[in-house]
Amino acid sequence: MTNRNVLISGASVAGPALAYWLHRHGFTPTIVERAPALRDGGYAVDFRGEVHLSILRRMGILDDIERARTGMGSMSYVNRAGKPQAEMPADLFAGDIEILRGDLARILYDATKEHTEYIFGDSITSLTEDAHGVTVAFERAAPRRFDLVIGADGLHSNTRRLTFGPEENHVRHLGVYCAIFTTDNHLGLDHTGHAYRTANKLVVMYSARHNTEAKAVFYFASPILDLDRRDVARQQAVLAEHFTGSGWQSDRLLHDMRYAPDFYFDSVGQVHMDAWARGRVALVGDAAYCPSSLSGMGSGLALVGAYVLAGELAAAHGDHRVAFARYEQEMRGYAAGCQKMGDGVAKLMVPSSRFLASVLNHYYKVMPYLPGKNMATKIARRAAENITLRDYVVQDALPREGSSTS
Repeated sequence: MTNRNVLISGASVAGPALAYWLHRHGFTPTIVERAPALRDGGYAVDFRGEVHLSILRRMGILDDIERARTGMGSMSYVNRAGKPQAEMPADLFAGDIEILRGDLARILYDATKEHTEYIFGDSITSLTEDAHGVTVAFERAAPRRFDLVIGADGLHSNTRRLTFGPEENHVRHLGVYCAIFTTDNHLGLDHTGHAYRTANKLVVMYSARHNTEAKAVFYFASPILDLDRRDVARQQAVLAEHFTGSGWQSDRLLHDMRYAPDFYFDSVGQVHMDAWARGRVALVGDAAYCPSSLSGMGSGLALVGAYVLAGELAAAHGDHRVAFARYEQEMRGYAAGCQKMGDGVAKLMVPSSRFLASVLNHYYKVMPYLPGKNMATKIARRAAENITLRDYVVQDALPREGSSTS
């Protein structure tokens, strides 16, 4: 085995999942994360189909995820006064298992912290590759040498920018911005949520962590804005400009936003690239093929990508040139199918007029009685299961389900 020493940028989902499988295959992973600690909060993410569940089961974390699952029921669309107008079944948006992104990150961290070096509060500033490895410079730590570097650092990947060039060359903005934060469950929601939609805007509130809190989510249509992604005050001002006086719970939630410990704001986009690797650097998860947060496929896709990338590196005995090529061959079609689930969703989430919003609300009201009511769920499941996972021989002897293969 060659190229055992691997640096991963990003400690959300793809990074720790990759570290888990790399360790199982005999590699030594290190994770660097810009945030000073694990990021709590975030929106709910879901896994659907046997492909996703089988990987979680093989990692030995499925029971932990089951215990932390949201247990969400149906979602109600309401009018300005909060009166329910239509109800959406849980399986349309929650998959087989839904869990808060922060809870998932904690579970993945706990599964990897004993065999993975985590460097929080730092990030990569330059990558200098030669025939034998990569010299990595950091914002704070001293430079270090690694055999391989993997970018698992999301839609705005720093690793991708350093290796493949500016973000605008690879990220397609879907015309929507999103904000999410934790708030009090002042509506008394019981494993359910309410959504209020009007022209170019959507406000959602759903219960979380066994109804002890709630998540507030705002979507609004907009071209790319000139905003510093770390300027929270300006982001909150922009959100207030768009939603003040919009109706329902908008003003109450905008007030609560100022005190939220986990405010998150970002554009909604997809990543499209001709190649996911260059030399000794490769990308995985949203950094390589983000399907957008509206697709419902991002975390599952990241999980599968991490499994395949680590497995191909092991199968190639660390030969990154062979492994990266096989990784792309295995994942290209699957990633494209998951990305299709995000196409067109933005226009349905935030219709461009009150008339279209009214039409959609009426459609959702009658949808449970239509012949094709389960079509969207079936399409999502087919996309999630549209890959045959290879069995990669595991090199270590960790007692995971009594099996020697992954």
